[in-house]
Amino acid sequence: MRAIHDPHGALAGGLAAIRAQYQIPAGFPPEVLAAAEAAAQKAPAGHADRTEIPFVTLDPASSTDLDQAFWIEPSGSDLVLRYAIADVAWFVSDGDAVDAEAWTRGETIYLPEGKAGLYPPILSERAASLLPDGPRPAVVFTVRLGSDGECRLEGAERAIVRSRAKLAYDNVRDEDMPAGFAEFAARVNAAEAARGAARVDPPEQEVEPLGDGRYALRLRPLLLSERRNAALSLATNLAVADALQTAGTGLFRVMAGPSAKAMARLRSTAAGLGLDWPADIDLKALERTLDQKNPHHAAFMLAVRRAGNGAGYAPWIPGVTPWHEAVAATYAHATAPLRRLADRYVIRAALAVMAGRPVPAEVEDAFRRLPAVMAKAEATSGQIERAVIDLAEAVMLQGREGERFAACVTDIDGDSARIHLADLPVVGRTRIPGATPGQRVDLRLDGVDLSTRRLTFSAAD
Repeated sequence: MRAIHDPHGALAGGLAAIRAQYQIPAGFPPEVLAAAEAAAQKAPAGHADRTEIPFVTLDPASSTDLDQAFWIEPSGSDLVLRYAIADVAWFVSDGDAVDAEAWTRGETIYLPEGKAGLYPPILSERAASLLPDGPRPAVVFTVRLGSDGECRLEGAERAIVRSRAKLAYDNVRDEDMPAGFAEFAARVNAAEAARGAARVDPPEQEVEPLGDGRYALRLRPLLLSERRNAALSLATNLAVADALQTAGTGLFRVMAGPSAKAMARLRSTAAGLGLDWPADIDLKALERTLDQKNPHHAAFMLAVRRAGNGAGYAPWIPGVTPWHEAVAATYAHATAPLRRLADRYVIRAALAVMAGRPVPAEVEDAFRRLPAVMAKAEATSGQIERAVIDLAEAVMLQGREGERFAACVTDIDGDSARIHLADLPVVGRTRIPGATPGQRVDLRLDGVDLSTRRLTFSAAD
C-alpha cells in the first residue's frame, strides 16, 4: 500500500470532478425517497420462518449493504448451503418510483469517498440489508453440493431470517465460520478445475480511504476468506442458472474466450514475463498455476483479463446454451440484488420455477430489456473506476516529473506499450517502438496532468 501525499486536496477535488463528469447522482429524487420510506414499512407476508438457522454474513468490514447470509450443514457425504439473499423484490414493485430509478442506474457505483447506490439507503443499508440487528425478509436458496463439487438447486423460498454475526474478510477466523465453509469452497474449486474453468482474479488496483481525507493506492490480492466466500456465490449462481435453463427461461451471464490473435499475444506476454507455458498446455491450465502475489504472475493475469471479450448478459433463447467461458458453464447472477438490477429478476424467476409456477410476464419482459441496460451500467462503472485510479496515480506522482522509474512491459499494441511500474501500483501506456511483453525498461516521467488524469512517460534511454 502506498499513501498518497496530497497536501492541496487534489484528490478530493478530482473525485468531485469525476462525479460531475459522469453525472453520478449525489442522492435520490424526493419522490423516490418517499416511495422507499413507505416500502421499508412493508411487513413480510407469506414468508416462512427460518430464524432458527444461524446465518452469518461475510463482507468488507465497512459494508452495510449486505446481500447474502449463509449457513452450511452436512447431509451424508453432501454439504447443504442455505444461502439467504436480500429480498429486494418484496420492497420494490414493478413500475413504482424506486423501480423506475433503479432502471436508470443499473448497478451501484462505488467510489473511495462513498457510493451511488442502486436503491435508497433506507432499503439497501437498512430494511433490505441482511444486518444482524433483527429479522429480515430474504429469499433462501438451498444448494446441495456433492463430494464431486457438483451443485444442485433444491429449493427457493421467501423466508424471514436473522443473521447472527457480521463478519469481515480481513479479521474473520476459521472458528467463526460454519464448519463446512472451507470444505465447500475446496469442492467448488476442484469442480472448476475438473471442467476446465479458470476465473482470473488478478490483484486489483484500489484507492482506499484512510480517514481524515487521506487515501492510499494499492494492488490488493484477494484474501483467502474472499475467495472462499466467492465459492458460495458461484455455486448458487451455477445452480440457479441450471434450473432456469432447464425450465426454458432466465437471464444469463455470458462470455466468450480470447480470440486467436489475443492468444498469440498472450503467448508472447508469458514468454516475456518468464512464465513457463508449454505448447501442449492450454491457457486455463496455466492460469490455475498462477499466484497473485508473484508480480510476474499478477502482470500476466491482468493481461489475460484485458485479452478477453468481456462478459455480458443474454436472455434464454430456445436451442442456445448460454456459456461463460471463464466459468466453463452456464452461469447467472442471482446473489447481489442490492447492487445489480438484473439479479432481482433472476431471483423472481427462480422462485417461480422452483414453486412450479409460470415466470411472471413482467420478468420475462425484463429479461429481454436488461442486457442493454446492464451493458451501459457496467461500461459507465468501468470508466469511473479507471478514472479514479488514473486520478490517484496522477496525484501520487505529481511533483516527480523528470524522475526515472523501472517498469515492465505487460503487453503491446503496435508501438504503444502497456507498462507496470516496478515499485509503485501504477499501470499506464507509453510509446516504446519495438517493445516486447515482459521487457524491462527505464522510463522518465515527463508530465502529470491532474485535470485530465494523465501521466506521460518516455523511454529514459
